[in-house]
Amino acid sequence: MFFSRKTATMIDKAQALPGRSSAVPTAERHFVNGRALKGPYPDGLERIIFAMGCYWGAERRFWKVPGVWVTAVGNAGGFTPNPTYEEVCSGATGHTESVLVVFDPKQVTLETLLKTFWEAHDPTQGLRQGNDVGSQYRSAIYWSNPAHEAAIRASREAYQKELGKAGFGAITTELAPAGAFYFAEDYHQQYLAKNPHGYCGLGGTGVSCSIGTGIAA
Repeated sequence: MFFSRKTATMIDKAQALPGRSSAVPTAERHFVNGRALKGPYPDGLERIIFAMGCYWGAERRFWKVPGVWVTAVGNAGGFTPNPTYEEVCSGATGHTESVLVVFDPKQVTLETLLKTFWEAHDPTQGLRQGNDVGSQYRSAIYWSNPAHEAAIRASREAYQKELGKAGFGAITTELAPAGAFYFAEDYHQQYLAKNPHGYCGLGGTGVSCSIGTGIAA
């Protein structure tokens, strides 16, 4: 975002900030749909975490998808427990700005969410997204359900073929099982619903991802 540090390096655990034992205070309910941000979520719902640059615009992409129960912005993939936004912006936590997506697989397929993810940003940029530079802006997918891994990896391979045809380089998206997700501060949650003209640095490649869409049978 507009006051990010320009540090395009990835730290290791020994270099990470210590963080804190208590969670950073955040909103109780989703600003758009009023649902509990941290749950409990209804039985049968699935979770997945996406990172694709500044999380303000990324979250908006997903709360608009029919079948998504709730979204939240936060930090994942790093080392520092319960980081503040300023700490994440320093590049010294190892986290990437992320969006937790809780969805109903009876109403929306994982493939639909993956298609939204791949097409909404440029996954070939490494530790940046457009003008936002730093490890906190890297592309990533973290899955909570082990059964999702195969579909996630297959979607990356499918999109890589399409990107290659269009002259793009290798996808740099990090793929891994989900670890801790640390909810960001209240004012970041659904930021672009509260501030419709706020900053959004997302920019896709213009290349269509040819994986399936629709509702699971």
